[in-house]
Amino acid sequence: MGFSAVNTGNNLLFLVVSGLLAFMSVTGYAGMRNIKGLTPEVIPPAEIFAESAASFRLHIHNSKRHVTSFLVRLECPGGQGITFPLIGCMASAEGAITLTFPDRGYAAIDRITISSPFPVNFFTRYWTYASDSRFVVFPRLFAGMTAGDNGETERQGKSIRQDRGLDGELERIAAYSGSEPLRMIHWKLSARGEDLLVKEFGRQATPPLVIDLDSLPGQGLEQRISRAAWLVRRWVSQRPVGLRCGKMDIAPETGRRHGVKLLTELALYGRD
Repeated sequence: MGFSAVNTGNNLLFLVVSGLLAFMSVTGYAGMRNIKGLTPEVIPPAEIFAESAASFRLHIHNSKRHVTSFLVRLECPGGQGITFPLIGCMASAEGAITLTFPDRGYAAIDRITISSPFPVNFFTRYWTYASDSRFVVFPRLFAGMTAGDNGETERQGKSIRQDRGLDGELERIAAYSGSEPLRMIHWKLSARGEDLLVKEFGRQATPPLVIDLDSLPGQGLEQRISRAAWLVRRWVSQRPVGLRCGKMDIAPETGRRHGVKLLTELALYGRD
């Protein structure tokens, strides 16, 4: 059209070409302005297991004081992304994406891409930001039997504990057999009937479980590590769990932080 305007000297064509060029310039500037001043961040979940879908949070902040951003899309490597219809001035938005990692060990999301077709969906403009999101992918979970070196009988992880104690949580109300101490009698319920009823508690002080990686069943090291990871996740909140990997020996403890420590050691075992 531009060549036609020059060759023919048609003023109308000059006006049309000038209008189109002006339109492209204005929309181009508006599109670049739309995605500038945006700061993306990827937030990994607390636990990521190999071959299992994990939900990551994508956070974006608009630092522009007077310009709202529209139709902003955040993408991570692999094509997973989320679109935010509107991000207000000095405001933030957040969404979730699902990512899966094939193997245990260190992993990272090294870049985040911001794109938008705003304002007329004629061009899509991109910015790529470097990301330093680095995290540990725990081993794949492989359910197995409880195994340790503390002399206890092997049992399935889903079995029900039948032991009773005096220091755990209340589990049920049972009939009085005569062997229970008097302080275990539930006097309020017993007063409603003819028989005495007692409170039965679970045992709080459970024996520790020490997981010996070399003694676990499995076809190869990776399957034994997966079984050990399952045992850690299954029991660490209920009883002390320790870990033995070659020359490394971690004493049994309970709690989420200790579980993360054990899973991290399993994830990095043999990857140095």
